[in-house]
Amino acid sequence: MTIPKRIGIADTTFSRVDMATHAIDELKATGTGFIIERYTVPGIKDLPVACKRLFEERGCDIVMALGMPGGEAIDKMCAHEASQGLIQVQLMTNKHVIEVFVHADEAGTDKELALLTERRTREHAINTYDLLFRPERLTKAAGTGQRQGFADAGPAGGGHAGGY
Repeated sequence: MTIPKRIGIADTTFSRVDMATHAIDELKATGTGFIIERYTVPGIKDLPVACKRLFEERGCDIVMALGMPGGEAIDKMCAHEASQGLIQVQLMTNKHVIEVFVHADEAGTDKELALLTERRTREHAINTYDLLFRPERLTKAAGTGQRQGFADAGPAGGGHAGGY
């Protein structure tokens, strides 16, 4: 009997879009063989401990950290601090934390922000699944200029893309 993998999703009440719902929906549409563990915290700087707890207390194999920093300078500083904490969690646990941040000033209108957030979250949910179950897909996409939430940039200057 195979024990199913666990995918953790840490999200915040500060976000203006329910990012976890998009991630869960995309994960369920992408594949099977996993259990989803969700942990919601108030703000972006709470995400590192939420991710660490998902690994240590809920046995997750990989975690998505979902957040939406505001557009002010202080918000960008808080996002940077949270990102540093997420990197520390990865190094302490030797497991991936897929950081999915959408800054409130990346889009001009609420509608554009909601669309960007959904697209980025869903695309990173696929990346999360691929890291856990189909890493060869990521290797094939190496050097192809993937951009989550926006149009892909594509490979530069005709060089080799797609890994070996």
